Amino acid sequence: MKTKSISKTVRFKSTPAKVYNLLMDAKKHASFTGSPVKMSKKMKGEFSVFEGYCTGYNIELIEDFKIVQAWNFKEEGWPSDHFSICAFLFEREGENTKLTFTQTGIPEHKAASLRKGWNEYYWEAMKMYLKKNKK
Repeated sequence: MKTKSISKTVRFKSTPAKVYNLLMDAKKHASFTGSPVKMSKKMKGEFSVFEGYCTGYNIELIEDFKIVQAWNFKEEGWPSDHFSICAFLFEREGENTKLTFTQTGIPEHKAASLRKGWNEYYWEAMKMYLKKNKK
């Protein structure tokens, strides 16, 4: 199977700790996605988002700095035993956070739709959540 990678740098008006926790705290994650989330905060712990559409497990967690996870998407043409690797790196820039995201191992025919999905369901949704919940 041919695969592709996508990457994106996104800036948030928040601290690295808040952006990290937005992804790793199940209740906060569910708040910005609008869907139930199960999220382990342990190494090799499993997660499920969008009612099982995305599932996977944690590979590396460095609190407030780095998340590396294996993701499987319930998509046509995505093998049930194939995981892509998503890396989220958090860096403070003054009062903001720079998030550098990379996803590798995406089935080639799914890369464009996943890029769009991350923008719509994650980056923009996270910005809106943080704007509403500044505390």
